[in-house]
Amino acid sequence: MRLGVVSDIHGNLAALEAVADALASAGVDAIVNLGDCVSGPLLPAETARWLMHVGWPTIAGNHERQLLALRDRGVGESASDRFAAARLDADAWHWIARLPPVLQLREGPLLCHGTPDSDLAPLAHAIEQARMVADTPARIATRLPDIDAPVIACGHTHLPVAMRLEDGRLVVNPGSVGLQAFRETRGTPYVVEAGSPHARYAVLTRDAHGWRADLQHVAYDFESMAHLAERHGAPDWAHALRNGLAPA
Repeated sequence: MRLGVVSDIHGNLAALEAVADALASAGVDAIVNLGDCVSGPLLPAETARWLMHVGWPTIAGNHERQLLALRDRGVGESASDRFAAARLDADAWHWIARLPPVLQLREGPLLCHGTPDSDLAPLAHAIEQARMVADTPARIATRLPDIDAPVIACGHTHLPVAMRLEDGRLVVNPGSVGLQAFRETRGTPYVVEAGSPHARYAVLTRDAHGWRADLQHVAYDFESMAHLAERHGAPDWAHALRNGLAPA
């Protein structure tokens, strides 16, 4: 069994298509999507249509929840959500509203965006000295006290990591398909930087010895997406898309 895992596409259709091609070449049996699909100053409507067409098992991230709050109650501070919400059609809204926050596959892996209990809390990472960094297996285990799954796949932090816990469970974050750096200024400030513009994903393989994870990245036409971000008034996104680094 080989399972492709993607997360945090954020409307970057060029990166998504490159990842999908790479996973097809790898011969995976299925692909799952861990949320934050369309929010961002790129191609939200086009990305939603693409994902609806392929029909991958998909869960909601915090941005899907925030989009629905923006639509239903006018509540939301995110410019990325406002950009996407203004461009989504009825079919996209219906699709987003039906996405579950957590999903356990019949093959065993549990899919969540942040932790199983929160789409905003990082599972495999922690903030140290204003940067998002990989956490320790012991601290990760405290966030999964009642989870009986051989693999827990998470996203949200945009940074890839694969960590084997002491009890044998595997925690995997594939990193972000669509945005490799950002600077968070609300609440506790921190910076996320993958260090290059490549689109990230993971391949989970189950064999006679159990599950293992391979963290992968692929090049794509990030310059076209950076130009698009600039045209849509988001120079910080353009910088991150080109460099994998957050703007100063």
